[in-house]
Amino acid sequence: MSDFKVQKPLPYYEQFYNQIKKMIFTGKFKPGQRIVETQLAKEFNVSKSPIREAIRLLEKEGLVHVDEKSRVMVYNPTVRDVEEIYFCRMALESFATKLATEKASEEEISQLEHVLKKTEEVAVKENCQDELIHLNESFHYMIVEYTKNARLKKQIDELNSLVHFCRILNFRGEERTSIILSQHHDIFEKMKKRDKEGASASMVQHLEHDLVHLKEVLAEQDYS
Repeated sequence: MSDFKVQKPLPYYEQFYNQIKKMIFTGKFKPGQRIVETQLAKEFNVSKSPIREAIRLLEKEGLVHVDEKSRVMVYNPTVRDVEEIYFCRMALESFATKLATEKASEEEISQLEHVLKKTEEVAVKENCQDELIHLNESFHYMIVEYTKNARLKKQIDELNSLVHFCRILNFRGEERTSIILSQHHDIFEKMKKRDKEGASASMVQHLEHDLVHLKEVLAEQDYS
């Protein structure tokens, strides 16, 4: 936390929201760990009010919850949680892929290909997981954008924080980058051919595979 500095242009609560969220994603706050508002307020040298507001936003996104003893606890994923998240993703993103395959311009299809090529370049580097996760998110995000459907995008955006949490876990394990990249290539090739049914089916298969892997990760880490 020593590298954190208050930025005047942003409201305090928003800065603390971003910082606490980062700490959850990077593992500084562990799944199931208690977050003590008074302690954070002391460490950040602020009142509890902006911390409390930041916690409220994180709770809305599902990254923390308040237990029966009124303690703020970091999200601790269970098998049921990830199943519900990924079943929603399969329904929403398979339709998004079908729609994007039909509506995306040739330039937009080329942009998807560029993301895949960039992922291949980054994958050979060391200590590049954050960048790979960002590129993974970009691939999925761009497909949703290309639907030109604001309401569909809003539905998917509501899951973003929990999906990002799951993505971090999903990249654990040998050959995960190459497996995910191969599946993204499969989706892309069908989109490029304007095979909307095939692209949609490949997206479902990709997310089903991710779900299986996530369950294995949860079992190994004893999160559930």
